[in-house]
Amino acid sequence: MENKEVLLSLKDLEITFGEGKNKFVAVQDVNFDIYKGETFSLVGESGSGKTTIGRAVVGLNPTSHGDIIFEGQRINGKLPKDQRADVIRKIQMIFQDPSASLNERATVEYIISEGLYNFNLFNSEKERLQKVEAIIKEVGLLPEHLYRYPHEFSGGQRQRIGIARALIMNPELVVADEPISALDVSIRAQVLNLLKKFQNEQNLTYLFVAHDLSVVRFISDRIAVIRAGRIVELAETEELFKNPLHPYTKALLSAVPIPDPKLAKRKILTVYDPSIHDYSTDKPTFKEVKPGHFVYGNEKEFAQYQQDLKTLA
Repeated sequence: MENKEVLLSLKDLEITFGEGKNKFVAVQDVNFDIYKGETFSLVGESGSGKTTIGRAVVGLNPTSHGDIIFEGQRINGKLPKDQRADVIRKIQMIFQDPSASLNERATVEYIISEGLYNFNLFNSEKERLQKVEAIIKEVGLLPEHLYRYPHEFSGGQRQRIGIARALIMNPELVVADEPISALDVSIRAQVLNLLKKFQNEQNLTYLFVAHDLSVVRFISDRIAVIRAGRIVELAETEELFKNPLHPYTKALLSAVPIPDPKLAKRKILTVYDPSIHDYSTDKPTFKEVKPGHFVYGNEKEFAQYQQDLKTLA
């Protein structure tokens, strides 16, 4: 991944909710770069902070510390109006629930056009309609679908409308927040293939948020595993699947379903126990254990991880 252009950087990011005694630290010490044209996945169980990070990147969640740097500019915190508008256009989000994220009272044509109206991205009514018809075909729907309402569509079709709404803006970065978790298994592959197709054609960059490692294996270049608001491991996809180091990553991988019932019966589930880490004196850091493979731990654990890597090799 050397010589790749960094599109988005998160540096020492912290996100908190509430104040005083009610203050809750949802995300802390998050550091990673996303390269232009790659799919970077954030994986963790519910409540781990992955969606919170995604929403902070698009400006929906305020940050309490650290920097979000996009195309060399800091974008968290107060921004001039024109810069904020530029960021909103360039970073789009595909939401988890296709039902809740679409305006039930608006036609599909208006839903997809809303960004075009807000940013004046067309010169004539004819051009706007051409853009909308082109994108609706691209996502596998028909032009006659444009004048219907969201409730007339299935979950998979609604998610396609959500994808069309995001991609018509020609974004640089798309935050995909569990875009397939609400869909039937048979539809999931279609939506993932659709996202991959747009990436190949438009050199799109994805921050893909998911809780299922088997899904992200298919689509990701690199994966960061997050637990309780902290990234515990980050590596290229195949490296993470071949050489998982952190006990939490191993537990997540052990939970990936196996299609073969005979093999599934013999599978041993690994349960992660946070009390195995003793950080009372030897404090943990997030460190590179081999090129491109980072893990969270203290010196004693790093020595063990290095040993594990030698054994795996």
